[in-house]
Amino acid sequence: MDQNILKFYHKGSDIMDIPNEYFQQYDVKKGLRNEDGTGVRVGLTKIADVVGYAYADGKKVDAAGQLYYRGIEISDLIHGRYVHDHVFAFEETCFLLLFGYLPTAEELEIFMKVLQSQYELPDQFLETAILQMPSGNLMNQLQQAVLSLYDFDEAADDNSIANTLRQGLSIIARLPSILCYAYHSMAHHFERASLHIHYPQSHYGMAENILHMLRADSRFTPQEAKILDLMLVLHADHGGGNNSTFTNVVVASTGTDIYSAVAASIGSLKGPRHGGANLQVCNMMNEVIEQIGLDGDDERIRQVQKQLLHKEFYDRSGLIYGMGHAIYTKSDPRAELLKEHLAQLAIEKHEEKRLAFYQRFEANAKELIRKEKGVGVSANVDFYSGLVYDMLHIPHDLFTPLFVCARMVGWLAHNIENKLYDGRIMRPATKYVGTLQEYIPIEKRK
Repeated sequence: MDQNILKFYHKGSDIMDIPNEYFQQYDVKKGLRNEDGTGVRVGLTKIADVVGYAYADGKKVDAAGQLYYRGIEISDLIHGRYVHDHVFAFEETCFLLLFGYLPTAEELEIFMKVLQSQYELPDQFLETAILQMPSGNLMNQLQQAVLSLYDFDEAADDNSIANTLRQGLSIIARLPSILCYAYHSMAHHFERASLHIHYPQSHYGMAENILHMLRADSRFTPQEAKILDLMLVLHADHGGGNNSTFTNVVVASTGTDIYSAVAASIGSLKGPRHGGANLQVCNMMNEVIEQIGLDGDDERIRQVQKQLLHKEFYDRSGLIYGMGHAIYTKSDPRAELLKEHLAQLAIEKHEEKRLAFYQRFEANAKELIRKEKGVGVSANVDFYSGLVYDMLHIPHDLFTPLFVCARMVGWLAHNIENKLYDGRIMRPATKYVGTLQEYIPIEKRK
């Protein structure tokens, strides 16, 4: 940046400064968070509930984490579905989040046929919106691609409930193709890799199609499809207060089209404080393993964890990525479910040793953080989701785009719910805390 521009900023810094005590003085919640860490309520929802703490005698206390989709506890949903060998749990979850109840076999079949009929991208979309426009960041390309879908929709600006649902289902169905093709285009353009384009199979579920289109040989095992299906379920929604869902509802409340709202949500999810967290965990753990090896004992693990906390190792942020959550305290139910189902994949991939190391790392981190910081934390979903993707040989560039693929149904459900039961443009207030100034003619300014 031109140094003169920075000089302008520094010259005005005293005028622009907002002292921290002002936030307390005017009772403004930084980050829309209360003093005890709970979120400021900005709406009502019947879609999902995130429970990470309880209240006793008016005080917030730690509690085992629970995640509900339409009132059904996530573990009940997963255990009920995974009794069978099907890999369509994500599609069933989409139905539940959108329509409020679990579908019958016939209803699920109808719903899946609607999705499967829209797997294909519009004519020339692959060539013009993806192959001819490779990007060095897949999240940016997903934004561009979603916005490009607007031009292929004859009713793009119709934001009625029925049309919003139609548009949203179309985006959900097409995202696996978009993210896989965008990755192959990027790898081909920037890394000179072979370009593989596999068309989606109409009889596959979304998890199966992702593996089919991503891999050069299109081959995958039932266990691989099953755990990727589980990953999509676990990321499908997380209440209306998470940043990308809130972003979607805020943008949609203006009456704009769904493509604009979804593109805004993708931009939100791109941030490392939101959707990029599992990649941070993966990179950190790879460096830890390189440093001490998978055979490193618990004492060596605690040593490197102390280095992380004391800003002496990895990115020197003072954080142990994957440990702790903004809402969950004693446990993250998504992480617990992943651990439960990871064992089978680890056996298939001969990765039992690495999984055991992650579990030892988690146990030691919880103990160390409680000892050093006096707070109880648990592993969050990001701690294990990056490991799942690594075992599936999914490129790091696709970690966050896969989050988009899953969370799209949550964005759609909240978008529609807000249209139905709120409908007002979101317009919060801020307080001006600057001083009043007189206008100075330019010839008298210094």
